[in-house]
Formats: sequence, structure tokens, C-alpha cells
Amino acid sequence: MSTESVHYSLHDGIATIRIDDGKRNALAPSVLREIYAALDRAEADDAVVILTGRKDVFSAGFDLNVMKRGGTQALAMLRSGYALTARVLAFPRPVVAACNGHVMAMGVFLMLSADHVVGSRGDFKVSANEVALGLTMPRVAAAMLQHRLDPAAYQRAVTLSEFFDVDSALEAGFFDELVDTDKLQARAVELAGQYQQLPARAHKDSKRRIRARLIRKIRRSIPLDLVDAVLLALRGGKPR
Repeated sequence: MSTESVHYSLHDGIATIRIDDGKRNALAPSVLREIYAALDRAEADDAVVILTGRKDVFSAGFDLNVMKRGGTQALAMLRSGYALTARVLAFPRPVVAACNGHVMAMGVFLMLSADHVVGSRGDFKVSANEVALGLTMPRVAAAMLQHRLDPAAYQRAVTLSEFFDVDSALEAGFFDELVDTDKLQARAVELAGQYQQLPARAHKDSKRRIRARLIRKIRRSIPLDLVDAVLLALRGGKPR
């Protein structure tokens, strides 16, 4: 299964979902719909998932062109993106994120919803840069960062929009491990094969048990974050 920007392949019970728009892998409404469809396909296939991007970039986050236009399409994109974190957090089989390079904003939050995150060595940056753009960090985004990062890095990531290089990102908790770029896919497949051996019911029930509070928090926070987006738009996109 391949669509314009999201490619799905299944081999030996491992589903690879590759985001590739030929550019920065912006999470536009159409791309988000394609990711949801690929996850539905993987669940129907009872597959362990590898979620990955394209050369040198996992995802730069939401499509800024859609954000600038505003209106219902922008709000729908935000709702879909934020809810995608809960979808991946609760996915019934293990999810491995293979980060190909740069990852920003909503791309970070999607990556952190996986069960295991492998990063690529190289001159890449990781950042939740909302504050640097003049935005108050969304509640969903803050919850995803807190879910993975050590406390000091979490504070810097949220309040200072710190740009982490790959080594400091590993130390902070964005990644579980780093590998050379040319070994990223092979390592992701190796991990997926290992996790495939886990009893599926025990894995699903355990991850949902320990993440239940986080998933509820995300779902409660989405409407509040959308209200914030509407208020910002009413102010002409200018933060108070």
C-alpha cells in the first residue's frame, strides 16, 4: 500500500510505515489521514510496526502553510495530529520509531509515542520549538515530552525551545539508542523481530495499563489546545 506521502509494506509480520513527501515530511491533513490508514492496516495485519521517515528527516511537524491559512482545516489538522499520539501509544503491537535525521515539533511528539526510538548519528537537530515560534507549549505536546524526557531536559525542551544534537537527545531521553544512518533500517527490523516474540495480549494490556492516565490526559487536553489555537487566531496569530 502506497499513497502520495505514506508508504506501507509488510514483511514477515513487520509493517513499515514510511513518511516521505519528498521534502520535510510536514504532517499535513492528507499525510495524517494516510498515517491513520496505515496504522489501521497494520493492526488488521496483526503486525509489529516500524514508523520511519525519509533521508535526513523524520518529520518537521505540522504543515505551516495549513497553520497560516487557519480556519477549520487547521483545527482539524491539530486535532488529528494530537490524537495520533494516543493512537500510537495504545497500539496493540510494539511500535519502533526509526528517526532518520531532523525531527521537530509534532514530529517529535509522534516519535515519542512509539515503544522504542532509534535515532541516526549525524548533524541532526531535535526540538519542540513552539516557544521559539511564540506559541505556548500545547498541553498534549508537554505531556508527550514529559512522558519520555528526564526532568531537566524536559524543562529546557518546553520553556527554552532547546535544540538538541543527537548525542544530547539520547541523553535527554528522545532516543533509546543511536546507530549509524546506514544501519538504521536494519536495526529497526532487528528490534521489531525481537518484539514480535512478545506475547501480544500481555504487551497490549501492559502498555495500556501503564499509559492509561497519559492517554486520558491527552484526550482531555485536545479540546483545550484547540481553544488556545482559536484564541491565538482571533488575536491575529500574535501571542499575548
